[in-house]
Order: sequence, then structure tokens, then C-alpha cells
Amino acid sequence: MDLSTIRDAFDRVAKKQKLSTSKSQEVIDQVGREIEQALANIQSIQDLTSPAPILVELKTKLNAIGPHNQLEGSQKELNINLNKYPKTLERFFNPDISKAYRNVDFDSHIVNHIIASHFYRVGLFDIADCLINEAGEPEAIFLKSRFLELHQILDAMRARNLKPALYWVSTNRENLVQNGSNLELKLHRLQFVEILRNKSQADALNYARTFLAPFATLHMDEIQKLMGCLLWVGKLDRCPYSEFLSPTHWEKLAEELMWQFCSFLGQSSESALSVAVAAGVEGLPTLLKLVNVMAAKKQEWQAMKQLPVPVDLRKEFQFHSIFVCPVSREQGSEENPPMLLPCGHVLCKQSIMKLSRSSTRTFKCPYCPLEASVAQCRQLCF
Repeated sequence: MDLSTIRDAFDRVAKKQKLSTSKSQEVIDQVGREIEQALANIQSIQDLTSPAPILVELKTKLNAIGPHNQLEGSQKELNINLNKYPKTLERFFNPDISKAYRNVDFDSHIVNHIIASHFYRVGLFDIADCLINEAGEPEAIFLKSRFLELHQILDAMRARNLKPALYWVSTNRENLVQNGSNLELKLHRLQFVEILRNKSQADALNYARTFLAPFATLHMDEIQKLMGCLLWVGKLDRCPYSEFLSPTHWEKLAEELMWQFCSFLGQSSESALSVAVAAGVEGLPTLLKLVNVMAAKKQEWQAMKQLPVPVDLRKEFQFHSIFVCPVSREQGSEENPPMLLPCGHVLCKQSIMKLSRSSTRTFKCPYCPLEASVAQCRQLCF
């Protein structure tokens, strides 16, 4: 969603409101000065002369000022922008998203597993169990015990208890090493700091000799910093290595443990359901705009095999490399793979065949003056 449009509309309304307020105050001050001057003139009359001439003069000056006309102009501009702003908000925050709906035959079995897995992942076990029972998907229950173990570990970490997490990493040490993870060291480091904060220097030193010493060969610099913390017992907040005390370490380690746990289960690091919903929200404004444009042209987009406009998503939604031919605007596939020209530009195979018109004829690259033949092009594999 592009919030800049809403921000610009709000800024225009705020600006017009300030101008209207300023103009109103200016007119009120001007009228007030004229009235005060007239009152002063009336009070200065020494004889019994009628104040009528002074009042006539005041009326003339007020008519010349024209407060009603001045206020009406600024208020009219403010009202125009005020009337437009709710429409802008409604267009962005209350769109008819059903227009972007497209009938797709989903495998209900897969969808049920994805939703159940999401609920187990976020700890909503009762809802997941209810879904499995009502959908008749009993085989999905196998994920419950594994995610139950994960949430028991995470709940313990929130209570500053690292024992379940340390037991899990020790059980899965070989797999973690194969993944290049040093999660076990990070957890022991966190436990060492907790002991140093809440217990004695001797307890922390004994813990380091037992659990940190095996990591000294590969992580000597970090071990030395932790040993340096022993000299600052009681004043760790002033320690040169006070970054070890940051509460963000608990959050980051919980996220890393969850990521590793899910990878061992064969699950993605993020819930498939949450990723699909987030990507849909990201691309929805483009789809709604496309639907409105095609409706105005009396064209149906439901039957289209490919969208005529790109739907730009952020990098976190890009899971594999793709290639879109700059000539045909079609995405590369096994039947129409990307081909590298001698000049370094890349086109899809079908575009090259259309440009050459035959396999022996040379053709000019559409992006530079160099010529090439089909035989000189090489298929690219991502």
C-alpha cells in the first residue's frame, strides 16, 4: 500500500486548514480594529453631536473589507479538500477486494495442512485440533507434539530458563554443526551472563570451564571477552563488554532456535500461510488497480494466463531467481529458457527465434548494435 498518497492528501487538508484559520484571524483582527476605532471616536465626542456619521463611516469601512467574501473563499478551498480526503481514505482502506478474487482450484488437503501447521506454529493448539477434526485430516496431528516441544522451550526462555533450550541443542548438536550454526555457544554465553548477574563469580567460572571451554579453539576472542566480564561482577553495566547484557539477545536466540527447529522438521522458517497472506496484501493494490482499468475497458482479466503488469514484491518474498524476457515480457520456462547472446544481453529463446526467423540467419540484438546467430546463443540456468 502506497501511504504517500494518503500522507499528501492529509498534508493538503492540514495546509488549507492553517491558511483558513490564519485568514479568519486576520479578518477578525481587521474588523475588530475598525470597531475599536469607531468606539474610541464615539467616546471622544464632547458635545451632544449624534454618532451617526461615525457609524456610517464604520459601515462603509466594513463593507470595503468584505469579511464574508474573504472568509468564504478560504473556507470553500478547505471544504473541497475535506470532501476529497474521506474518499481517498475509503479508496485505500476500504477497497472491494472481491474484485481481485480469481477462481483457483486449490487442493483442500494441502490447504488444511498449511492452516493447521500455522496454528501449531504460533501455539494455537486448540484451534488446530478443532480444524483437523472438522476437516477430517488426522494425519496432520503429527506436527502437534513437535511444535508443543518448541513452545515449551520458548516459554521457558521467556521466563529466563535456558535448560530446555540447552537440552535441545545438545541433542541436535551434529545437525546444528552441519548447518553451520553456533546456537549452542550463544545459549551457553547467555547462561554464563545470567549466572554472573544473579549468582557468584565462582559459579560463573565453573560454568565456563565446563560448557564454554569446548568452544575456545574456534571462538577464543569471544571466550576472552566473557572471561573479562568476571572482573566486573556487581557493575556489569559499566563493563566494556556490556553488549552481552542486552535483552535483545534473548529475542534473537528465540528466533534462531525456532528457525533451526522448523528446518529440522522440514518446515520453512516462516509460516507458509503468513507469507502467502503478506504477499497477497503487498500485491493487492496493483491487482485492484488492474481490475478497475480493465473493467473500464470492458475487458475480463479472469481468463488471462499472465498479468499484463508486474506485481512488485519486496525481497523477502523472492525465493528463487526468475527471468522475464525484455522483448516478449514473458517469464522464462523450460520450454522458453533464457539465452545469453554474445554481446552479453539475455533474451528468451522464442524471442531469439522470432528475431532470427531461421536458425542460420544472423540478427541484430535489440539493445546494442552487435549481431548474433542462434548457434552463438547459450542457454542460461539459474
